[in-house]
Amino acid sequence: MLTNLQLELLKTFSRPLPESQLLEIKQLLADYFASKIDDGIDEFFEKNNWDTDAKVNQWLGEHLRTPYSHS
Repeated sequence: MLTNLQLELLKTFSRPLPESQLLEIKQLLADYFASKIDDGIDEFFEKNNWDTDAKVNQWLGEHLRTPYSHS
Protein backbone atom coordinates (compact mmCIF):
# COMPACT_ATOMS: atom_id res chain seq x y z
CA MET A 1 0.00 0.00 0.00
CA LEU A 2 1.33 3.42 -0.93
CA THR A 3 1.30 6.36 1.46
CA ASN A 4 -0.47 9.61 0.65
CA LEU A 5 2.92 11.21 -0.01
CA GLN A 6 3.93 8.47 -2.43
CA LEU A 7 0.63 8.77 -4.30
CA GLU A 8 0.97 12.54 -4.55
CA LEU A 9 4.54 12.27 -5.83
CA LEU A 10 3.49 9.70 -8.43
CA LYS A 11 0.77 12.04 -9.69
CA THR A 12 3.05 15.07 -9.67
CA PHE A 13 5.95 13.38 -11.42
CA SER A 14 4.11 11.16 -13.86
CA ARG A 15 6.45 12.17 -16.71
CA PRO A 16 10.21 11.70 -16.99
CA LEU A 17 12.53 14.35 -15.55
CA PRO A 18 16.09 15.20 -16.50
CA GLU A 19 18.61 13.71 -14.07
CA SER A 20 19.60 17.21 -12.88
CA GLN A 21 16.02 17.99 -11.83
CA LEU A 22 15.68 14.63 -10.12
CA LEU A 23 18.81 15.36 -8.07
CA GLU A 24 17.48 18.82 -7.16
CA ILE A 25 14.19 17.34 -5.97
CA LYS A 26 15.99 14.68 -3.94
CA GLN A 27 18.04 17.44 -2.29
CA LEU A 28 14.90 19.46 -1.55
CA LEU A 29 13.31 16.43 0.12
CA ALA A 30 16.47 15.68 2.10
CA ASP A 31 16.67 19.31 3.25
CA TYR A 32 12.99 19.30 4.22
CA PHE A 33 13.28 16.18 6.37
CA ALA A 34 16.57 17.34 7.91
CA SER A 35 14.82 20.57 8.90
CA LYS A 36 12.00 18.58 10.52
CA ILE A 37 14.54 16.55 12.51
CA ASP A 38 16.26 19.76 13.66
CA ASP A 39 12.90 21.19 14.73
CA GLY A 40 12.11 18.01 16.67
CA ILE A 41 15.47 18.03 18.43
CA ASP A 42 15.06 21.71 19.34
CA GLU A 43 11.59 21.00 20.72
CA PHE A 44 12.93 18.03 22.72
CA PHE A 45 15.68 20.17 24.29
CA GLU A 46 13.22 22.97 25.11
CA LYS A 47 10.72 20.51 26.61
CA ASN A 48 13.44 19.19 28.93
CA ASN A 49 14.83 22.68 29.68
CA TRP A 50 18.28 21.63 28.49
CA ASP A 51 21.01 24.03 27.40
CA THR A 52 22.04 22.58 24.03
CA ASP A 53 25.81 23.11 24.32
CA ALA A 54 25.99 21.95 27.94
CA LYS A 55 23.93 18.81 27.29
CA VAL A 56 25.85 17.83 24.16
CA ASN A 57 29.16 18.34 25.96
CA GLN A 58 27.87 16.18 28.83
CA TRP A 59 26.94 13.42 26.38
CA LEU A 60 30.32 13.67 24.68
CA GLY A 61 32.03 13.06 28.02
CA GLU A 62 29.96 10.01 28.95
CA HIS A 63 31.29 6.49 28.58
CA LEU A 64 28.32 4.25 27.87
CA ARG A 65 30.15 1.10 26.85
CA THR A 66 29.07 -2.06 28.58
CA PRO A 67 31.81 -3.38 30.84
CA TYR A 68 32.74 -6.97 30.16
CA SER A 69 34.31 -9.27 32.69
CA HIS A 70 37.48 -10.99 31.58
CA SER A 71 37.10 -14.48 32.97
